Amino acid sequence: MPLQNRVTPTGDIIATEHRGTFTGNRGIIHDPATKTLLTKRWSTPAWITCLCEFRGWRRSVMSRRSWTEMFFLDEATAFAAGHRPCFFCRRADAKRFRGCWERGNGVTGLSAKAMDAVLHSERLERGRKRLHPLPTALLELPDGAMVQANGESYLVTGGKVLRWSFAGYSHADMTGPPMLLTPPSTIRAFQAGYRPMLHPSAN
Repeated sequence: MPLQNRVTPTGDIIATEHRGTFTGNRGIIHDPATKTLLTKRWSTPAWITCLCEFRGWRRSVMSRRSWTEMFFLDEATAFAAGHRPCFFCRRADAKRFRGCWERGNGVTGLSAKAMDAVLHSERLERGRKRLHPLPTALLELPDGAMVQANGESYLVTGGKVLRWSFAGYSHADMTGPPMLLTPPSTIRAFQAGYRPMLHPSAN
């Protein structure tokens, strides 16, 4: 029985047999005795995206009172849900993202805590995923941006739109007006040069 630890672009956490290419966390939100989630879906505004393998360390998922491991199809999915790169296991990526985030958002000397505060205001609205109007035409969004239309999530990349699933991306016609899933400040970091890593099916 798969654990409830796979994250959708809307930030929901569900159980599925499909594997992810990134892990991450939002603090401690599980009961290690039962390996099930608590009612809360975050315990800190620092929502991070981590490597699945780092220095050969191995963790038994949800087995102790430590951060709750969750998994993402790819980095674009994690960004859409409101996460950012970890400054510990992905230090180079995190510094590169912060640099692009600062340029794109017109700020300097930003701390991780300050960036998390902005992202937290953009990712949630009354405890649920916050959707945003598109800042530009759909296909003018930067590669890695994700949108939602009629309850489906879509990736923008290479001048095309692909439908998201836990198994990967596929070609599909979008119906209905799209809303932005990826936080606007992250979109501006993409526009300033950060390129999120995509699942192989996006190619």
